[in-house]
Amino acid sequence: NSFITRTNTCGELRSAHVGQKVTLYGWIQYQRQGLFLVLRDFQGLTQIIIPQDEGHAHVKKLLSNAPVESVVRVTGIVSPRPPGQENPKMPTGDIEVKAETAEVLNSCKKLPFEIKEFIKKSEALRMQYRYLDLRSLQLQYNLRLRSRIVMRMREYLCNLHGFVDVETPTLFKRTPGGAKEFLVPSREAGKFYSLPQSPQQFKQLLMVGGLDRYFQVARCYRDEGSRPDRQPEFTQIDIEMSFVDQAGIQRLIEGLLQYSWPEERGSIMTPFPSMTYEEALADYGTDKPDTRFGMKIMDLGDVLQRSNIQFVQNALSYPHGSVKAICIPQGVRYLKNKDLESLKESAKSQFNQEIMEIVSGPDGSLKSVLTKFLDEKQQSELIQALNMQVDDVVLLAAGEHKQVCSALGSLRLESADLLEASGLVLRGPSAFHFLWVVDFPLFLPKEGNPAELESAHHPFTAPHPSDTSLLYSDPTKVRSQHYDLVLNGNEVGGGSIRIHNAEQQRFVLEKVLKEDSEVLSHLLEALEFGAPPHGGIALGLDRLISLIIDAPSIRDVIAFPKSFRGRDLMGNAPDYVTPEELEPYHIQVSWPLEEKEAKKN
Repeated sequence: NSFITRTNTCGELRSAHVGQKVTLYGWIQYQRQGLFLVLRDFQGLTQIIIPQDEGHAHVKKLLSNAPVESVVRVTGIVSPRPPGQENPKMPTGDIEVKAETAEVLNSCKKLPFEIKEFIKKSEALRMQYRYLDLRSLQLQYNLRLRSRIVMRMREYLCNLHGFVDVETPTLFKRTPGGAKEFLVPSREAGKFYSLPQSPQQFKQLLMVGGLDRYFQVARCYRDEGSRPDRQPEFTQIDIEMSFVDQAGIQRLIEGLLQYSWPEERGSIMTPFPSMTYEEALADYGTDKPDTRFGMKIMDLGDVLQRSNIQFVQNALSYPHGSVKAICIPQGVRYLKNKDLESLKESAKSQFNQEIMEIVSGPDGSLKSVLTKFLDEKQQSELIQALNMQVDDVVLLAAGEHKQVCSALGSLRLESADLLEASGLVLRGPSAFHFLWVVDFPLFLPKEGNPAELESAHHPFTAPHPSDTSLLYSDPTKVRSQHYDLVLNGNEVGGGSIRIHNAEQQRFVLEKVLKEDSEVLSHLLEALEFGAPPHGGIALGLDRLISLIIDAPSIRDVIAFPKSFRGRDLMGNAPDYVTPEELEPYHIQVSWPLEEKEAKKN
């Protein structure tokens, strides 16, 4: 209450304050028949008794007629609630304030929706009136928790470990590879700035500049469609260190998260477990495994290699062929036939992968079109390999290793959703399973052109020390010093040890990635001036906070988010500008024909 004229907030009055004269400011949450109202501010609720005597008729009229969500000032005496009228659900439920004077500071017009947690509102309406939505207890909690966590992160990095908080430019130039960047026109004809998708180059240059330890709560931009966990502008905790290795970065981040973790979400144990990229793909079918539940992908190559199942034999005859399966516990009990058909259709449409099902009957026998090709011993080995119990359902796939794993990994998550929808709890909201995924490939085949390579992380990632020689002979086999931090199946951070040798960096750009190194001439030159070995990481702050809070979308932890299509529905951005405003930037808009017609009309 420092610097302002209120004596208390609406959430702090208790029995100890009885008899005190207080001044409260807030919004009218609820008013009942001119007898009392509930006043709300950022900290909580207080019940205000509206005076009924003639001497306070003005106060009664004022408070009785003020619409809900009007802003008022109330001065009165704290009193105990009458016996039996206490409200144990409210922290201020033992007291009430008997109003003596009041002032309506601003009346509220008819609301587009009620400011109540249980009232369902469309997301579009919430975003159009975001300033009203922000009054909800949940969003207040989300943003305040976010602020608290960021402050603790600053303390840990700057005060305890000597990091320097540096702001880097948001107007820069295009970076080769990676996500699409937003372009900003300049007054020089044909020249554009780019909004950086991360401060990657700047933080490396800060290491060349000898800052040793850099940190920033960085705004980043990507010109991609929004998804529940993506926004065109987002925030990351950006970190870079000199003279560090992968293990050092990992220990730093574990300590940072442990230090800043909110008490109300329990505690997290360190060190976090680690898994290679190949292990993650083989066991979970993804590079961001959700390890809160089992249902791992099992390899059945050894069990079925002597079987007479033709498609299995065909798959195993290929160099990268495999036969794998997942076992859905109690699948018969919890999944309907239409669910199993939906899972099989999903694998077919998304991965072009056929799926066969095997069911364990009440007597433990197997039911499947495949069983006629398996003798008793082979069926027994299959049950043992999958640890099948009565009523379990197995989904089996055969084919190219990566495709099979990816399909089963996706079915594993879909099956978990179906099981939970039927009442089985697999992934509790209070379970936090962190995991490091390491030893990624340095390069991957380009999606549109598999003959060419692109960086799996970004072009500045250093090769694994054991694989450096392969960089020049067979770059497809090189592992990288790239590490991802995964929480409950979501990537919440990614980083790497960087290339600090100009010659090696130029080779990667020009010879492997076939990029024009001239765009990065400033960085390549900097690496020639005694650049120290360095590495770093970026944590996706929006995604991390949304997982801590168990929010359905990162939009619930951002004060003013963009819509699914990347629009600001409140301010109606992006918006049109006039030809006169574009003229200094040497830009003319070429309108699609249908938009020309729409503008005419």
